[in-house]
Amino acid sequence: MKKLLALLLLTSPAFLAEEAVPEKTAYVAEAPLPVGWPAPGPYDEVTTKTYPKYRAAVTDGSTGMSFWTLFSHIKKKDIPMTSPVEMKMEKKGDTMEKVNMAFLYQTTKVGNVGADGQKVSVKDIEISKTLSYAWMGNDSKEQIEKAQKAIEAELTTKGLKAESFRMLGYNGPGTPRKKHTYELQAILPSKSF
Repeated sequence: MKKLLALLLLTSPAFLAEEAVPEKTAYVAEAPLPVGWPAPGPYDEVTTKTYPKYRAAVTDGSTGMSFWTLFSHIKKKDIPMTSPVEMKMEKKGDTMEKVNMAFLYQTTKVGNVGADGQKVSVKDIEISKTLSYAWMGNDSKEQIEKAQKAIEAELTTKGLKAESFRMLGYNGPGTPRKKHTYELQAILPSKSF
């Protein structure tokens, strides 16, 4: 009887439950990156990244309307969707605000440079080097501020100044918010590389 009781206790759900293992932070790819682009990450630290020349369709603003303006552009021009979506960031006091949005083309051989109506401009962006901070979760002001502080500390340590800032958003509504990947980046002046 004691053996049976011991066996029941050892095989009960309480004893079989495995220790909770934290979920590994991993990028969820929904669309291909532009050719030559590094994958996002590593997460929760500042790293240096180099990006090749790329082509982007840009529109002012950062709202849902900006997204749909760009989505309409790529559909009309038969441009394949890529990831990430790029948002230019500007410092407003101590915080960052999104001022424009861009959809990136696969390569500079896709589409044509120039205006597409009054709201979209297609541009080639030269090679860039960045200080980058990636995270998984939402793009709240608190998350952006955390990334901004980490990047600014690294800029100070390296004695560098940012030419501009951008945020890259890698996921859409098909991925749970807690699995969204973002990167805040300080674009470094070309003389620094």
